[in-house]
Amino acid sequence: MEEEKVILVNERDEKIGLMPKQEAHEKGVLHRAFSVFVFNTKNELMLQQRALHKYHSPGLWTNTCCSHQRDGESSLEAGKRRLFEEMGFTTNLKETTTFIYKAPFDNGLTEHELDHIMVGNYEETPQINPEEVAAWKWMDLEEVKIDIENNPEIYTAWFKIIFNKFYQHLLV
Repeated sequence: MEEEKVILVNERDEKIGLMPKQEAHEKGVLHRAFSVFVFNTKNELMLQQRALHKYHSPGLWTNTCCSHQRDGESSLEAGKRRLFEEMGFTTNLKETTTFIYKAPFDNGLTEHELDHIMVGNYEETPQINPEEVAAWKWMDLEEVKIDIENNPEIYTAWFKIIFNKFYQHLLV
């Protein structure tokens, strides 16, 4: 099976090539990604705990799901696909904003992503894929903010960056 490839982009989100995912993370090159935030009617955010065997950030809490678009796939298509693969459900998503971040990890890998942020709503219990997700929970946004401040080590690097920006975006 061929290794999954990510879409290399410039700072204007224009495709400039493809690269195997692992290589892109080893070299820290800018590539397209997405992060999905799913809320219930109480405005609680569905968080996931990454599976314990993930090659980076295992066991850490993060947003509902995130990954990389495939070549020729829109961000919304990718978000719906990955939401189903990780959390076992689909819902309508809306793209809200994009931004670039860079986060190095202890294992030598670096996330350097132009991230498309999407939001959706869901009320049911997800059917998590144990290959991807160890656990899940609903959390009030203010609780998340306080918990990140008090326990930053239990959250993924990108979630802390995104949540900081996303939280402010939600309050506008």
